[in-house]
Formats: sequence, structure tokens, C-alpha cells
Amino acid sequence: MRIGLFGFGKAGKAVAAVILESRDCTLKWVVRKSTVLDHRSAPEYLGIKSEDPGLIYSKNEFNEIENNRNLDVDAIVDFSGTASVREYGEYAVKHNCMVVTAISNYGEEGKTYLKELGQSIRVLWSPNITIGINFLLIAAEVLKKIAPEADIEILEEHFKTKSEVSGTAKVLARHLELDENDIKSIRAGGIVGKHEILFGFPYQVVRLIHESISREAFGNGAVFALRNIRDKPAGLYAMEDIIKPYFSI
Repeated sequence: MRIGLFGFGKAGKAVAAVILESRDCTLKWVVRKSTVLDHRSAPEYLGIKSEDPGLIYSKNEFNEIENNRNLDVDAIVDFSGTASVREYGEYAVKHNCMVVTAISNYGEEGKTYLKELGQSIRVLWSPNITIGINFLLIAAEVLKKIAPEADIEILEEHFKTKSEVSGTAKVLARHLELDENDIKSIRAGGIVGKHEILFGFPYQVVRLIHESISREAFGNGAVFALRNIRDKPAGLYAMEDIIKPYFSI
């Protein structure tokens, strides 16, 4: 798969590294806001030995990508911001690209636009695209059906400078029909991200825990998503849609 990546911050760099090391993926280009790294090679910048071009462009050069057939891609992976989907949406439809976006804070307009894109191409949107957190979500939903009387608590831990409550924790709360205001948060050091769902029973406790050790976990999730929507029809998908079928094994 030929992949174009939007976003080259901490998460974007980690995702780029995973794509570069994936045997069935080729990183064709990276688009970022800043012009500082214009026309540099992502593999070179990251110190990864790879034959992938991974050329870095600023957003105002996206028209150069659109007009260069040598830069055509099969998929766009987005770890940038909410506005980017408007910048690459038409390109994705025109080239029948898959889109995997991990942006957590789309407004209603953004969500509507994703649905519109899903009428023509395969789009997967997941605020937290790690395989583990989505497995945890489905497992928690199953356990709640088994034991609806259990006390359920959600705890999330992140790096010290993260001010807001985890968006992933809010998603977990909504799926489990819990009040978002009851989420317990811990901020300390450089914790990448840890989520725990605690089920309290009279004589036992079940703890479902997911911890991201490094941001490369986002890249694993993005590549997993691409592989699993590749043969699907056009539509807007969530990670749940492609993980739940594995539960039938």
C-alpha cells in the first residue's frame, strides 16, 4: 500500500516509523504545517533505513502532490488536526484512496463531512486507534451485558501537561452509559496513556487495563485498520467494526 501521512508531530513521527518498517506499506509523502523540513526525507530524518521516499511537504504545497502522478497513494493516514480532512478529502475521492483518521475532536461539521466521504470511499475514523484500547472497549461492553449490576469505574492516566480529560476515556464512558464527569484522572511524568475499566462485584474485582508504552502503538493501529478495510465497500467505519468479527472465532 502506498501511503500519504498528514501530521508529523510526536504521534505522526511514531506512525511514520511504523509505516516505514511495515513490509506491505510504502510511505510516499508526509504533509505537515511547518515549512522547516520541506523536501527532507522522513526515513532520513527519523534515522530509519528505508527505500521509501517519504518526502516531507508543508500544507501549502499539497497541490504539488496532487499534480504529481509519482506521488499517488492508495491511502491517507491523518494524525494532524480537524481541518486537514477538508484539504485532502476531494483528492481522496478523486483517487479512490482509503482514509484512516485518528483525530479525536471533530465537530459536527467534520463528522458530517466524514460521512459524506464514506459514500464514495472507505473511511475509518477512530479517536484512539490502538488495537488494544478498542479490544478493551468491546470486552467491557460484553462484561457489562453479562453483569449489568456491577459497579463500573473508569480511570485514565496521562503525561503531566495534559490538561483535559482523555477523549478516549469519554468514549469508553459513553459506550458503557456512564457519566463522563465521574472519570478519574491522574497526571504524572511522561505517561503516554493508560486506561482502566474497573468492574466491582460483591466478592471479586475485574480490571481491564490498556497502556500505551509508546506512540508507535498508534501506527500499529493505523496499519491494522488499512489492512482490514482494504477489501470492504465504501463506507464510514470505526475500529469496532473491524475488530468485532474477530470475536466470533
